[in-house]
Amino acid sequence: MTSQRTRLRMVERLRRKGIRDERVLAAMAAVPRHLFVDEALASRAYEDTALPIGFSQTISQPYVVARMLESLLGDTSVPRKVLEVGTGCGYQAAVLAQLGGEVYSIERIRALLERARVNLRALRLSNLRLTHADGSAGLQVAAPFDAIVVAAAASCVPEALLRQLAPGGRMVLPLKTGSAPRAAQRLALYERGVRGITESVLDEVLFVPLETGKL
Repeated sequence: MTSQRTRLRMVERLRRKGIRDERVLAAMAAVPRHLFVDEALASRAYEDTALPIGFSQTISQPYVVARMLESLLGDTSVPRKVLEVGTGCGYQAAVLAQLGGEVYSIERIRALLERARVNLRALRLSNLRLTHADGSAGLQVAAPFDAIVVAAAASCVPEALLRQLAPGGRMVLPLKTGSAPRAAQRLALYERGVRGITESVLDEVLFVPLETGKL
């Protein structure tokens, strides 16, 4: 259940569900997802479902990861500098690093960040940098970013992230559509063009909420 063949079956399912970007599919085929979940859940690692990783957080289902990254890339070349908000267990950061470019990933929960470091150690990803910080504030010291991906649902678009998006850059994040705790969420794409920021609405999704502050 944790073999390369199992990962390839996951990739074929993603193709059948409409993921077309071969860069994204190859990156997901290269990352052993079972390394990023508890050993007791390893047999379910390649199912198309979210799984708990502790601290009331989850590892996103493979289709959602692929959909977000495909939207992030669009028809453009691989971004030179990427910011991920919400490292979690480190899985999506590892997939982003497989795509190339510099990847910066922020996690607000220190204990979860340290677990991600352990999970990522065997992959030896020299282009990935992890930071303990409030992700809603972005990472000004490394800005601007050609691409930003947010792995938690915000009530509104964090202004700091928009400011840190480079000209021609793209940002993908889930947004709540209301103020209720269980309000629906939608995946949104923001692009900084010559005339400013444009927004495109993608799919309905379900993410944990984007929290502020550090733990």
